[in-house]
Amino acid sequence: MNSVIYLGGGCFWCTESVFKKVNGIVSISPGYMGGDNPNPTYEEVCEGYTNHVEVIKLEYDYNINLSQILSIFFSTHDPTSINRQGADVGTQYRSAIFCSHRERNTIVDFIKDLEVKNIFTDKIVTEVNNIVPFYLAEEYHHDYFTKNPQNAYCQAVINPKLAKLKLSYSNLISE
Repeated sequence: MNSVIYLGGGCFWCTESVFKKVNGIVSISPGYMGGDNPNPTYEEVCEGYTNHVEVIKLEYDYNINLSQILSIFFSTHDPTSINRQGADVGTQYRSAIFCSHRERNTIVDFIKDLEVKNIFTDKIVTEVNNIVPFYLAEEYHHDYFTKNPQNAYCQAVINPKLAKLKLSYSNLISE
């Protein structure tokens, strides 16, 4: 049986692009979670009034475990930055995880371990939330990097994340 977790690490184009390279990932869907309005649009989320987070729905199998996913997640975005990732600013870009009750303790312990080891200079502000309704993003957001590799944002933001992934997790990725 496959497992599902929802990760918000800034722009969902970035998070999706990183995890598309990881072995054991069955499917990835960009979308929105944690907000106040049902069925939000990208424009509504970007305006910052819905309180949704851009997330990916990540379905994974037995070839990768939750700790490996968390290691990749925490190393490919800034979990100490409140409501922003680089130039992307707003509550929709906050660091957040939506998970089952069964996964919650593992995630909280993982974050505590990062803090004990002083992996980051600043305090980790990643939210750990229960699963709430997930709203699938518009089709043009799906597989954005693959469809738009020459886009300036993709070149400046996503390519460095992929290079870091390849350097740090070569044993978990496929080319």
